[in-house]
Amino acid sequence: MTALPSKPTPRPGVLDIAAYVPGTQDVTGRNRVHRLASNETPLGPSPAAIAAVKASADHLQLYPDGSATMLRTAIAAQFGLNADRIVCGAGSDELLNLLAQAYIEPGDEAIYTEHGFLIYRIAILGTGGIPVVAPETDLTASVDAILAAVTPKTKLVFLANPNNPTGTYLPFSEVRRLHSGLPGHVLLVLDAAYAEYVRHNDYDSGIELVATSDNVVMTRTFSKIHGLAALRLGWLYGPADVVDAINRIRGPFNVGAPAIAAGAAAIADQTFVDTAVAHNEEWLPWVTRALEQLGLTVTPSAGNFVLVHFPDADGKRAADADRFLLDRGIILRRVAAYGLPNALRMTIGDEEANRDTVEALRAFLDTET
Repeated sequence: MTALPSKPTPRPGVLDIAAYVPGTQDVTGRNRVHRLASNETPLGPSPAAIAAVKASADHLQLYPDGSATMLRTAIAAQFGLNADRIVCGAGSDELLNLLAQAYIEPGDEAIYTEHGFLIYRIAILGTGGIPVVAPETDLTASVDAILAAVTPKTKLVFLANPNNPTGTYLPFSEVRRLHSGLPGHVLLVLDAAYAEYVRHNDYDSGIELVATSDNVVMTRTFSKIHGLAALRLGWLYGPADVVDAINRIRGPFNVGAPAIAAGAAAIADQTFVDTAVAHNEEWLPWVTRALEQLGLTVTPSAGNFVLVHFPDADGKRAADADRFLLDRGIILRRVAAYGLPNALRMTIGDEEANRDTVEALRAFLDTET
């Protein structure tokens, strides 16, 4: 007879998880800090969203609408979708975890790409699944590598498009090729957290593919361009069967009333979104050129951030740059956990933050070691 453990034991896979570590949030002793580590918008939230949150404060004693009907209706109106095929969650992170919980059994496999979002691995392991990493080509997802990794045990494929932290993306023709090569029982999860920022004609967030397929879902977030990161709010658009499964296991009040109100106001404020897009269109190329002029390598990005690669030289590596910047109140994101130990991710900030960061990196590179 097998001896029972002497204390509660987590399910297989849980203790294999390296807990997600957010980017540095603050630097003490500084009056002015540039937070460019978490891809937060420099514009803040929509004034309409702020007003909606303030109005909801008068009713905090009441449970929220467990179906987030107002928010789902607002999203559906904005994108021309069926509200019944939308699920809202506490950030897209919750929805990604719920998808893994619903479709992965212990021993099943799920695929994500080499430098894909860390939450995918955490979600897979948390269900007892086996993470399978597909190699990338030039820091970009490879359809051929993903398809080559599919086995009879594969249940999910996670694809961030654009990807965080690289900023690279797959054109929609490649996404379609990926989908057509997957068996029907494999669920393709398109994580489109940065979709609003993409300005490429060959890109699509995946709405059309979801609408015409039984095994594709798309997740989106209010944390980036809408500036509602503090409220933890995301949404999923999927086939009716997938939506039904997620609704059966999600918490009955998983989205708070302030978040529902703010999200409905934010999604309808297209003027604010357009302003945020215009800001990124101006400063993403400016930051990219400025950093390249310093001699740094920058991965071309379709999001609101850039991946900056540092020289492999004593005193000039990413870790050295990070310490130098932190001493000056500038916070970028270390990405060693993504397999990129000699790179930093820089969010596109306001004009002052962008210029200050470039000048600080100029000083760093000019410093003798």
